[in-house]
Amino acid sequence: MKRSYYAIGLILLTFFVISFLTNIIGPLVPDIIKSFDLSLTLVAFLPFAFFIAYAFMSIPSGILVEKIGEKKVMLLAFFMSFLGALFFALLPNYFVYMVSLFFIGSGMAMLQVAINPLLRVAGGEEHFAFNSVIGQLFFGLASFLSPLVYSYLVLNLSEIEEPANALINLLSKIVPEDLPWISIYWLFSVTSLLMVIIIYFSTLPKVALKEDERVGAWKTHLQLLRNPMVVLYFLGIFAYVGTEQGVASWISEFLLTYHDTDPQTQGAETVSLFWGLMTAGTVLGLILLKFVDSRKVLIGFASAGVICLSLALFSGNVDVVLIAFPLVGFFASVIWSVVISLALNSVPSHHGSLSGILVTGIAGGAIIPLIVGWLGDIYGLRIGMIFLYLTFGYIISIGFWSKPLVNNKTISLREKKN
Repeated sequence: MKRSYYAIGLILLTFFVISFLTNIIGPLVPDIIKSFDLSLTLVAFLPFAFFIAYAFMSIPSGILVEKIGEKKVMLLAFFMSFLGALFFALLPNYFVYMVSLFFIGSGMAMLQVAINPLLRVAGGEEHFAFNSVIGQLFFGLASFLSPLVYSYLVLNLSEIEEPANALINLLSKIVPEDLPWISIYWLFSVTSLLMVIIIYFSTLPKVALKEDERVGAWKTHLQLLRNPMVVLYFLGIFAYVGTEQGVASWISEFLLTYHDTDPQTQGAETVSLFWGLMTAGTVLGLILLKFVDSRKVLIGFASAGVICLSLALFSGNVDVVLIAFPLVGFFASVIWSVVISLALNSVPSHHGSLSGILVTGIAGGAIIPLIVGWLGDIYGLRIGMIFLYLTFGYIISIGFWSKPLVNNKTISLREKKN
């Protein structure tokens, strides 16, 4: 099948928008707490509402894709995201925010399931690995930019004294004066609606799912879940996303609480750098995986992540903390891809159903930040974030007990010289 560069571009744009909408909650946390007068536990229910949608929607989305196709699922997903963002932008309160985030999270879960097989067909199977990496780079770029966009909107809306640009002028008329951060959700609603329009008028290639991409019946999922290795790898994804979000969601609030930094500038910039370095780490990780066994890469990167987390939590020097938090993102960068590949290489069949189970583990992004917030209310946020040592520890353990049927192919420098 001829490659469709338009479809590839649309899928990469979708990766960008998914990330732009997904990873914004962390920088907003101090504003959310202040605006709605919330405890750490209550504010943690917001990422919970977003990521728990993955637990409910990942496997059903795979079944839906097989029934109605990728394009209709993408349209439905972005329309749900549009409704969720608009609902909160119009009625900004805590309860509406939770419902809104569940809608947006459901849409993002549906998109995650729909776009990977579509990328394989649109770009050609032989280019799938390369295009997937490009997709992750777009994903990382959006995570890097979204906190900066939030910072730009809030600072300009807060200090508006004379006519600014058209965007700021328009937002100043519809955003409550005491809630300038709500402006980001107006932006999300418009972005989601534009994606609905673009996809509706787009022609996408027809996807014939390979046998190992098919989701399979509930019976297949239950059969896989009886395999202890599947459960262990599911917990690995659960622990990873929980760790990623458990750090990113609390960076800005931690810096405000212990180092009195401005969440709308330094806090947002640090979260942005966390995602930016995660993207850079992904590139380095891909290179290392050509030379080193993936399990060793996993152990090394995750261990370095623990060291950086320790510096971030316990250093009294704010300059060290501002570097250490982003470095956690850098060293966490390879964990997702390595754990996914180890899991798929450890089970001989039903990879479509297995992928659905593993993606459901994204619900760790709901549970772990909630535990951190709950512990933070009782003992302080620093003690709450110590819980992440447990999740990091489990991730490191995967490098010791995993026994994939197929190891990642590496290049031996000695062989190359000969």
